[in-house]
Amino acid sequence: MFHKLLTAPVNGGFRMEDYWVWCGSAVQGEDSKFHLFASRWPKWLPMHPGWLVMSEIVRAVADAPEGPYVFEEVVLPARGAEYWDGRSTHNPHIVKHKGKYLLFYMGSTHPLPEPEPGDGYDLLDPRCIVARACKRIGLAVADSVQGPWKRLDAPIVSTRPGKFDSFLTSNPAPCVEEDGSVLLIYKARQYEGNVHGTMTLGVARAPHYEGPYQVMSEHPLFPADVHLEDPFVWRGENGYEMIAKDMEGDWSGEKYGGVRAYSPDGLNWKLHEEPFAYSRTIQWDDGVTRQMGNLERPFLLFQDGKPTHLFAATSDGTRGFHDATCTWNMVIPLAP
Repeated sequence: MFHKLLTAPVNGGFRMEDYWVWCGSAVQGEDSKFHLFASRWPKWLPMHPGWLVMSEIVRAVADAPEGPYVFEEVVLPARGAEYWDGRSTHNPHIVKHKGKYLLFYMGSTHPLPEPEPGDGYDLLDPRCIVARACKRIGLAVADSVQGPWKRLDAPIVSTRPGKFDSFLTSNPAPCVEEDGSVLLIYKARQYEGNVHGTMTLGVARAPHYEGPYQVMSEHPLFPADVHLEDPFVWRGENGYEMIAKDMEGDWSGEKYGGVRAYSPDGLNWKLHEEPFAYSRTIQWDDGVTRQMGNLERPFLLFQDGKPTHLFAATSDGTRGFHDATCTWNMVIPLAP
């Protein structure tokens, strides 16, 4: 395990009664409060794939890292189908760098009517199909955690014809260096005929967080049998460290459990000899141990250079989010 997990506060984290809540990325603001950036979309849509067409990134606030977090505002709302991120914003990852707040995220669009309650939106809906193919990685920048946010009018990492990332790019996992340069791990899919292939991970670098970003390899970071998603990356003593979701459970021993990987240079990655990082079975501070439907989009809050809290998207489902009735962002304190 990458770190000892303490008991999770039942009344911590962030949830909204009428919304699916996902992702989750926290930072301490200039007001000394903790600000959680998360994704939400209305519950009258299916949890999956509702996020593809109506997700929006929001900000919630708490006095302590564990929460509970209280909704404050919509940060990146829909802004029109003509924008690359005009219909959906998702996968927020917030970074504070030398007085600037950097919000990496996935955006998408489509030229079709907005879904309405009861109109049958699902995975085969043209809006879903087009929005999935339009997923790209973007950046918004602000001088304050409360904004205003400058959204770039083009993605920072787009797709490349004929490559492993020809279909989509999403799930940004940035490591911002002291000089403002960035190592960015991201999820990708490629075209296989007229449909998309399996998910893979790629890496890009930029001399400055606003770009330009250059993909560093013509091949995915891991072999095809290493099926990972939702990476979180940070600079360690001997290079870079990663935790990620094990999609099949082949490496962690648990489907949707967490695995660890490392790299001396950010390009050449290997799983740790003991790759298990964390389990979906969580001990809560009410004395109950529960296996969560999900423990995804892991995010580590660092304070004074040390990881202190693990944030994760979770659900009450028994088959992941497919039969969930509630999703939220949970927080797990880490042992010092």
